[in-house]
Amino acid sequence: MVDAELLLTNRRSTRCFIASADMSSCMRVGVLLLCLTVFVNAVDRSNFKTCEQSSFCRRCRQVEVGKTPYSVLPKTVTQNGSTLYAEVFNKDTGVTFVLQLTALKESTLRLHINEKNPLHERYEVQDALQNHPQQAELSITENTPDHVTVTSGTNKAVLQFSPFRVDVYSDNQLVISANARGLMRFEHLRTKPVNSESKSESPEDGQGSPAPEYPGDGADNDPGAWEENFKSHQDSKPYGPEAIALDFSFPGAEHAYGIPQHADPFALRSTKGTDPYRLYNLDVFEYETNEKMALYGSIPVLYAHGKDRTSGVFWHNAAETWVDILSSADNNVVESIVNFVSRNVKEPQVNAHFMSESGVIDVFFLLGPKPLDAFRQYTILTGTSPLPQMFALGYHQSRWNYNDEQDVAQVVEKFDFYDIPMDVMWLDIEWTDGKKYFIWDPRKFPNPLEMVENLTSKGRKLVTIIDPHIKRDDSYYIHNEATANGYYVKHADGKDYEGWCWPGASSYLDFFDPKVREYFGGQYALDKFHGTTNDVYIWNDMNEPSVFNGPEITMPKDLVHYGGWEHRDVHNLNCMMYTQVTYDALYKRSGGTLRPFVLTRGHFAGSQRSAAVWTGDNAAEWSHLRISYPMCLSAGIAGMSFCGADIGGFFKNPDAEMFIRWNQAGAWQSFFRQHCHMESKRREPWTFNDETTQIVRDTIRIRYSYLPYWYTLFREHEITGYPVMRPLWAHYPTETATFTIDDHQLVGEAILVRPVFEPSVTEVTVYFPGEGKDVWYDVDTMQEHKTPGANRIPVTLHKIPVYQKSGTIVPRKMRIRRSTVAMKNDPYTLVVIADGDGKASGKIYIDDESSFEYRHGKYVYLRLNFDGKILKSQYIDKLANFETASWLERVDIANPPKGVKSAKLTSQSLGTVSLEAKYNTNNNVLTLRKPSVNMGEEWSIELIN
Repeated sequence: MVDAELLLTNRRSTRCFIASADMSSCMRVGVLLLCLTVFVNAVDRSNFKTCEQSSFCRRCRQVEVGKTPYSVLPKTVTQNGSTLYAEVFNKDTGVTFVLQLTALKESTLRLHINEKNPLHERYEVQDALQNHPQQAELSITENTPDHVTVTSGTNKAVLQFSPFRVDVYSDNQLVISANARGLMRFEHLRTKPVNSESKSESPEDGQGSPAPEYPGDGADNDPGAWEENFKSHQDSKPYGPEAIALDFSFPGAEHAYGIPQHADPFALRSTKGTDPYRLYNLDVFEYETNEKMALYGSIPVLYAHGKDRTSGVFWHNAAETWVDILSSADNNVVESIVNFVSRNVKEPQVNAHFMSESGVIDVFFLLGPKPLDAFRQYTILTGTSPLPQMFALGYHQSRWNYNDEQDVAQVVEKFDFYDIPMDVMWLDIEWTDGKKYFIWDPRKFPNPLEMVENLTSKGRKLVTIIDPHIKRDDSYYIHNEATANGYYVKHADGKDYEGWCWPGASSYLDFFDPKVREYFGGQYALDKFHGTTNDVYIWNDMNEPSVFNGPEITMPKDLVHYGGWEHRDVHNLNCMMYTQVTYDALYKRSGGTLRPFVLTRGHFAGSQRSAAVWTGDNAAEWSHLRISYPMCLSAGIAGMSFCGADIGGFFKNPDAEMFIRWNQAGAWQSFFRQHCHMESKRREPWTFNDETTQIVRDTIRIRYSYLPYWYTLFREHEITGYPVMRPLWAHYPTETATFTIDDHQLVGEAILVRPVFEPSVTEVTVYFPGEGKDVWYDVDTMQEHKTPGANRIPVTLHKIPVYQKSGTIVPRKMRIRRSTVAMKNDPYTLVVIADGDGKASGKIYIDDESSFEYRHGKYVYLRLNFDGKILKSQYIDKLANFETASWLERVDIANPPKGVKSAKLTSQSLGTVSLEAKYNTNNNVLTLRKPSVNMGEEWSIELIN
């Protein structure tokens, strides 16, 4: 049989859908010609469903506003501890449901609805939540014939009986209303009608008997309810229709955000007249920008923001989901919530409608009230990104593929020759022996351990790709062991599923099975994964999962996982189960000492606990550079702060200007990697021209100089859940002009970045938030910009607009090094920008940059305060302790007090030391050189007039 690799050469730009395993016969008839290298201009939309082609989406979207059949049975309302219980009745089907409304800590409520007597258990998502949510006190404060009110702290919920509705208040302000528009749909489990053409319903009363007096929900009459066809694929749907849907209204909100991953603006657009946003993990090669189509990841959390507050909902469901968005601007569409609370003045409002194929209604209300509060509430549920090793925040060099060990060595040598910092070399799928993961190609990489050690000797790391598909090859030990032990995902008849991916014929391990997780994790052990060390980290790609000949380029929904659950129930969660195995394996590999680094393409709620993410297979187009910022902003508020894009675009070839601009933008995203397609030209920083090399080198050096700030932000994210990269409205929530800005971002609170996203421009519009209360300083020149709002700012090829906010202190390291390892003990520079009162503050976090010792108190966390006369460094966590060799080399104070002639440093180790103070008259900066105090201790510097 001819190696299927020949037919699958062109990653994501070419697909060969050949059902037969006899590839040689395909070649004889010339099918191979169809699989030659092709760069298509756009996604092939025919490979992916629309809402109309998805029967459950079609049914849910047909529900009419204001005609809900659901009502609460008042006599069933009870309370037990933190939970209110009630039964909900559907008058169209005669089916009863159990409602639970639970108060949680941190201003969060949970609404859970399931069938009272289902024919069989319905799937409920496991593993997305990091722990069992902590409950809060709940009390019934009002119980009337038409509603019941419960309170928890300053929050309350009103459960309206008929029609069923839940109104959630915070500080007596209506924040979220569920089913206010009456779009709830809960398709109960049922037996298949004997006569498929019958228009009668067969709801169950718990004993399997029909209840013909009810008109039914119309699901059985919908084509696709019991089996569904798409192109050449058939979904057997053995359990029939089981969709769920619920609408949410956010009075006072002007825009909605979240529900990544989509290549679309940060502020979600109305779906009136278009398809809803889709959440269904898919390998969408050559994806287009400004589209609501599904992409590689699905995180079903949505935030609504207005001038008064931010709130959100987390839709805890892993099945295919569609989300409609409407706002007050959609005339005659939105039923304003004011009708329900007897207000006369109409206010802005956002409505969302979540529709999922299976599962139960399980939704968390995030009540804010501030943006950072809502973001934190979500990460309390699903976790934060753990503090990465410092190297992971450096520059990563990748392509599909570096040819062999010599190629890797030459690239590394050239980074040193051109004096460009670089921390990680990456190897794509060609490092393997015929796409057999964990086995090196003996011709291209005969001495992998030597290659790794050469990298390590220069303070660098290696990342190799490990994809989830397993080559069906009798000479491959993983395939043989998986087959023998029943580790693969299966058809309903128990046979192993076989699809197509890079190796050709492939099967897929079932990572929901604990035995499979243990087995596959064991393959990363150093005595099994030969040629690796603890300095080799992992890239999990193709884990949507991508199946080249599957429906919509993924796994059929009627396959069966561990526990008997269909793939339709767990599809979006599958990728996270895979990356968690990798993370745990790397943790175990080092004996629990080193922080793992994993990059994933597929992602779901909770994926941030185990992996970084990138925006997938973008293209060398200005629109793709532009969309990378809103895509990572969306990921960040959905918990995944460790996000970036392929610098220069995966497909096609950037010119020098685009390459420069993409590096300048990417240097201010948390994950900073250059990667490209095998058909793309080599694009290491020195491959264009001398000017490009110089500019990109300077850009990467700037990135490295700010690593102390990035590192501190990631530690604070781990603690607080605040995104590392933030939208402007996160810190300026009442400033309406910021609500739709997504070509700027804040890095933390102190740095404002506005990349250049267009060719041949000499100026760009920069929006300075703060309404005049904050002043922004150019980080290169320290020139201040006092005029708030939109300003036209000149740009050159060498520079993009980056500013530091007045009143902040940012730590930097200015020594030029080849990698982060070489920087570890370098001295710090503090950039202090005093505000109008002459004050500034900041924080700095220091540890060993690699191990988990920080979780045992081995760190230094300092608060930096400048009151206009004295700059102090004080411990935030006084019980923590870490010995660092780094010291304070320089302090730059912008907008300094006048008349300073010298300074005096005081610390325990140095006592009192006099310092020279010198003004730069060009930019009004006061510099204190070589305070030379160790950064691990408390100290103060007093300015002397």
